[in-house]
Amino acid sequence: MNNPDTICAIATAQGGAIGLIRVSGPDAIAFTDRIFTPVSSSVPLTQRKPYTLTFGHIKNAKGEIIDEVLISVFRAPHSYTGEDSTEISCHGSPYILQQVMQLLISNGCRAAGPGEYTQRAFLNGKMDLSQAEAVADLIASTSEATHRLAMNQMRGGFSKELGKLRDQLLHLTSLMELELDFSDHEELEFADRTELKALASQIETLIARLTDSFSTGNAIKNGIPVAIIGETNAGKSTLLNALVGEERAIVSDIHGTTRDVIEDTINLGGATFRFIDTAGIRNTTDTIEALGIERSFQAIRKADIVLWVIDRTEAEKQIAALSDKVLPLCEGKTLILVLNKSDLTSSQLSIVNCQLPINKTVSLSAKCKEGIDQLQSLLIEAAHLPTISSSDIIVTNVRHYESLTHALEAIRRVQEGLSTGLSGDLISQDLRECIFHLSDIVGEVTTDEVLGNIFKHFCIGK
Repeated sequence: MNNPDTICAIATAQGGAIGLIRVSGPDAIAFTDRIFTPVSSSVPLTQRKPYTLTFGHIKNAKGEIIDEVLISVFRAPHSYTGEDSTEISCHGSPYILQQVMQLLISNGCRAAGPGEYTQRAFLNGKMDLSQAEAVADLIASTSEATHRLAMNQMRGGFSKELGKLRDQLLHLTSLMELELDFSDHEELEFADRTELKALASQIETLIARLTDSFSTGNAIKNGIPVAIIGETNAGKSTLLNALVGEERAIVSDIHGTTRDVIEDTINLGGATFRFIDTAGIRNTTDTIEALGIERSFQAIRKADIVLWVIDRTEAEKQIAALSDKVLPLCEGKTLILVLNKSDLTSSQLSIVNCQLPINKTVSLSAKCKEGIDQLQSLLIEAAHLPTISSSDIIVTNVRHYESLTHALEAIRRVQEGLSTGLSGDLISQDLRECIFHLSDIVGEVTTDEVLGNIFKHFCIGK
């Protein structure tokens, strides 16, 4: 890629002691040199060796010192973007950063767009598209698991797995198409059908494993959805506040205080849990509250884990009132019965006779924060998330999942064609389609529209 533009952007968040400005493009070093005066040497940046730091001053057009800075110099192709680049480390004052940006722009730079540095790195062959997307995931990682998955993908673990699949598919395709080239000689068969079936089955198994991993990857990346449900005043909002460790939801003795879903996340055992506090379920004539209750049912449908909060002082009554509404929506989910307000009663509750399909039961006091640790342990156990190692390949990206799904459909058509004796040209078409979808993941066949949609979600400066 030969991009004539030289771009610049602030690469650090406001409020820090140090601010970093990145400059990249064919004139990055020359444009930076125009506004920089080294302190201890008269050698300009354009003559400096790569991977060196130079101390000096940034000066405006009047020759006034804006700041004391350190300049890092990188030369193509050995830089993040694959282009000539500089990084200006200055003090983190928003005024200083904006002054330096204005000087760079007035001397020929252009302000970078979201993700433009990583996009240039991809276009210049420094990384494939799946690695580029992992950069954004790494920046957004909030737990050990998401960090490990993003780091492995950024270092090419996912790309290597796809590369192995593509090599096998290309071998399969070459054998099929070689037969087509010699179709006039019916006695020639370059591809043993038994061997092809075994190879296609192996490829299908690998693609299916990657596709099936998306449910786990999505939970790790976006958080495991946990719906907190129950009658009004059962203590749902108090429980949410106790779990996240802050006053996230309004707590009141007035029934129906929570009228909409409230979400917050916490990290437990290296995994992110996304808690959804819902409106209390009861019969009501209030239109707004009724809408909130309907959203409570929607939250149950979307959740992987359901915390059914019950006021222990009237537990049997609440279980009887909501069982018919709650239990049908909890099929296939982990249902944890939370007997709240244990500080108000010492009586033992028997739920054996209720015949509820409950996975776990915990007694606690959300108000006194007693039993919260036990509930957190149950949540970690219910998540069923595998221990993530640095070599695990788990799909977390929706775009990758969609491409893998299409590739899986194509390779299954190949298997069906081999089993039914379908002509080689039709089987080859399905093989090429499978290769196409796998290539789409790493960006070998990606359009400008797809690239624009991916990188627009990046932060400025990356």
